[in-house]
Amino acid sequence: MSGFLTLLKNRGLLASQTHEHLDELVPIFEQVAPPEHMKTAYVGFDPTADSLTIGNFIQVLGLKRWQMAGHRPIALVGGGTGLIGDPSGKTQERQLLTKETVEKNVEGIRELLGRLLDFDEKRPNRAYLLNNADWLTKITFVDFLRDVGKYFTVPYMLAKESVKSRLETGISFTEFSYMLLQAYDFKYLFENYNCEFQFGATDQFGNITAGIEFIRKTLEKQAYGFAQPLILDANGVKIGKSQSITIWLSEHKTTVYKFYQYWINTQDADVERFLFYFTFLSENEIKEIIAKHQQNPEQRYGQKILAEEVTDMVHGKSKRTLAENASHILFGGDPTQAKVETFQTLASEIPFVQMDKQLLHEGLKVSDICVSLGITTSKGEAQRAIEQGSIYLKNQRVIDKFMKVTANDLLEGGYLLFRKGTKQYYLAQFI
Repeated sequence: MSGFLTLLKNRGLLASQTHEHLDELVPIFEQVAPPEHMKTAYVGFDPTADSLTIGNFIQVLGLKRWQMAGHRPIALVGGGTGLIGDPSGKTQERQLLTKETVEKNVEGIRELLGRLLDFDEKRPNRAYLLNNADWLTKITFVDFLRDVGKYFTVPYMLAKESVKSRLETGISFTEFSYMLLQAYDFKYLFENYNCEFQFGATDQFGNITAGIEFIRKTLEKQAYGFAQPLILDANGVKIGKSQSITIWLSEHKTTVYKFYQYWINTQDADVERFLFYFTFLSENEIKEIIAKHQQNPEQRYGQKILAEEVTDMVHGKSKRTLAENASHILFGGDPTQAKVETFQTLASEIPFVQMDKQLLHEGLKVSDICVSLGITTSKGEAQRAIEQGSIYLKNQRVIDKFMKVTANDLLEGGYLLFRKGTKQYYLAQFI
């Protein structure tokens, strides 16, 4: 029987592990592991925002893969550790968040994780969603120093990369102590939920091993851990970071259209890797997709499958379809066949104005609409743009600079789609 770590390794998702024999400890079951073989693993998510990013998504999918292998996942939201701040992967001190902000962020992350993992109580390996504020905020400072701090030497902590990398720029005692809180989390889950495994990104490996060491010293029992890689694109840039723009998993921070477009714009060099990382497609399915993609790379077949799979998982098929339809229109598709919902999606992505439908009673000049939409700054400029052939209505070039629009020209929902040049789209709705 194959093991879970082999699955991760084959998909390029295993960076390091604490013990060589972990694969034997976590066999993969077709449905649910029998009680004597079921293992529990957790991943922590600090609520630095009210959503997770696609960088966090790898760890969420790791928990989902763990559950699909028949074992129990725990998603731990750091309502307690979020008040402190994790120094891992940071070059300078985090700004402390208020309790109110942390609580708000916890709720946002809780809702998101609830959609991606199966928390059904009837499922033998149901997922748990926990908040470490439930136990961390109840420890007194003196008890923490005696019961946790006593087991860690300063040299041991200084040797951890998350601390060592900050010695030159400076690290407060607050962030210096973070690994102790995470170690305490692991012990708490080990004792109360029989959680023997913790995993996370490579920058968390030091904190993971600190927890394992704490469990060994205090309970004289063995825990385990492994790390998944930080995902970089072909240019060596961390995924989800493009010109300082973060790609979030919540649509109130990154619209479904922008989320879908992020994956559509994946470089050819990254498509195969990302299909392994971010989907549950089998190796054979991915190889077939890449073979078809390579026949006509310009059609972006691989990117489309990637965008469909990931967007469906995070936002659902219906919202992905709307984003897909909006994308089709903005790349030259026929807007006359579009539904109201597609235009509503477009309205949040391109310049949009609402206008009085009464203006169309005797016809409204295209040049006037161009000014209202901000396509041009004046009627004269609009007329010159029309003469130069750069103004399009419903993706058809406007050839008459005095052309008028009437109610008969409206698309479904009272919309009109304009374009200037090849890529600048504008939307008006007459109500």
